[in-house]
Amino acid sequence: MQLHKTWAAPIDDYVIDLAWSPDGAHLAAASQAGPLHLFAGPTGENRRELPGHAEGTNCLAFAPASPTPLLASGGQDGAVKLWDAAAGQHLATAALGPSWIEHLAWRPAARAGQPPSAPLLAAASGRDLVFLRPDASIAHRFKPAPKTLSALAWHPQGGALAAAYFGGICLWDADDHLAQKEFPYAQGIATLAWSPPDGRWLVSGNADPSVHLWLPEEDQEFHMSGYETKVRQITFNHTGQKLATTGGQDVCVWDCAGAGPEGREPTMLPHDAPLVAVAFQHRHNLLAAASKDGVLQLWSPERPQPLRATVKMPAPATRLAWSPDDALLAVGTEKGVVYVLRVEP
Repeated sequence: MQLHKTWAAPIDDYVIDLAWSPDGAHLAAASQAGPLHLFAGPTGENRRELPGHAEGTNCLAFAPASPTPLLASGGQDGAVKLWDAAAGQHLATAALGPSWIEHLAWRPAARAGQPPSAPLLAAASGRDLVFLRPDASIAHRFKPAPKTLSALAWHPQGGALAAAYFGGICLWDADDHLAQKEFPYAQGIATLAWSPPDGRWLVSGNADPSVHLWLPEEDQEFHMSGYETKVRQITFNHTGQKLATTGGQDVCVWDCAGAGPEGREPTMLPHDAPLVAVAFQHRHNLLAAASKDGVLQLWSPERPQPLRATVKMPAPATRLAWSPDDALLAVGTEKGVVYVLRVEP
């Protein structure tokens, strides 16, 4: 297996976020300085630069189902902006207050056989959680969290949103806006993830440093410690049975099948420098992992010989994002260059 460079493009600053449109036709990149860059995902052509957020952009998110490719951006100006990625046009702005918009998450689209759900964008601004409609109007503003919100994650079926802060997680119902459950956690939480496809596991990567796992339907929880550094990124494979995490020089892969990882030794996938990003494919089993020395590796954790490919990048990665069809891997770097790599046998 090999990774081949399909295209590369410089932007004006450190790549702080990447997002693919649901059809894979568009790739959006945000620079820390503020501008947004739109590319034709497979080729890098038809590049458009949008003003983004003058004081700096923090996050991007494409709506999962929309007549046009609808891109949301959040910035240090306290605003959420909505864009038509195909036309390169600004559509609407929601000014939410003085705090930075640090997290955006669209409600997942309804699956086949499910009734359609209203599109909602969750935005975290300081202690405030807000649901926005696709026209940027406010659908609901929740009561302030006890501390600054540090992560958001929608349940895969779209019925609830998990919102983390220092001290715990609140699970909010998407439609009646009531708190379904609260999960106390006495330390800082850096990231959240639900296991696909059914949301059996809710997992946090933490500052202590550790990974904490909840089984919300069974009122059980598990704690996995021993990491070298704060766990900033976690990713499930498409079956929800493998959980890969940063938190040191090795990718730590936990087995979440059956009763879960308690009492099981994780699989350790070695790198020669601290990890900065991990990302499983959407519907296949390849895991991409990047480290501070600029090395990007592809792994198949379920195989006896898991290492599949290695590429040395010119600069350390800041973000990894698989295209919806899993054929392309977008890489943002500290030097302000976006790379798109193709996976080939």
